[in-house]
Amino acid sequence: MSNIDTKSGWKAELNLGFEKSQSKTVLAKRTQSGPLTVQRPFYPEGDVCHLYILHPPGGVVGGDELHINVDLAKHASTLITTPGATKFYRNTGKLAHQIQTLKVADDCALEWFPQENIFFDGTHTHLSTRVELEKSARFMGWEINCYGRPASSELFEEGKVMTRLEVYRDGMSLMLDKLLIEDSQALQSAVSMNNYPCFGTFVATQATPELLEKARSSIAELVNQDQQKIGITVLDDLLVMRCLGQHAEQVSTTLKAVWSALRPEIMQRSVCLPRIWAT
Repeated sequence: MSNIDTKSGWKAELNLGFEKSQSKTVLAKRTQSGPLTVQRPFYPEGDVCHLYILHPPGGVVGGDELHINVDLAKHASTLITTPGATKFYRNTGKLAHQIQTLKVADDCALEWFPQENIFFDGTHTHLSTRVELEKSARFMGWEINCYGRPASSELFEEGKVMTRLEVYRDGMSLMLDKLLIEDSQALQSAVSMNNYPCFGTFVATQATPELLEKARSSIAELVNQDQQKIGITVLDDLLVMRCLGQHAEQVSTTLKAVWSALRPEIMQRSVCLPRIWAT
């Protein structure tokens, strides 16, 4: 792919392959084109590879096409995040695309925790995340979407945002979430965002009734707080939590609480916060 002119937008692709080598997971394959790259892997908890994906420095605009492909094999354990929010700016009607495909082989574990997406007023964006799991693969991940910047009195009043999140195991669908937000009416609708500007989804595999109760207990106090709505359920062995909030930090705090409660059970590891989250 070539790096673009201002008429067509960025065309970028990032392909990452992980596998376990001796005592730790390594980034065994990396190919990239356009303004998508990664920082050097970190190992704050021994064998687990922590990696930060870097997005275009100026944010995402109409005509941009970003493809992120992650592939875990050979007993790999990886945690992936981003150093900051991904911003989708106003455009003149050209769609901005971000397509993410995450493949996790048998006996591998992926934690996918990008920081929030901010959709500015007037953006036209398609965001898609597809997770493909083999039989015993473990996965924990979230997506946080914020429409406008209400803290700065910048509301999402026009534009079009299509989001899609799907999870498969051995080719069978475990969940498919699709949401279309067109102008402020969808944000106000009681069957959509219900006047909340931020929406978070958390998913985790290997869920059991006991883990469902542990997840609910971890956020019991948050559920009772004003200006936040939270729901958790289990679909087959997939735990799914959805959270509506007033700002990204509020939603992020809720998702982190559930992750902290469930990680020792699902990943067999204590919580290790990525250093970048503290900056």
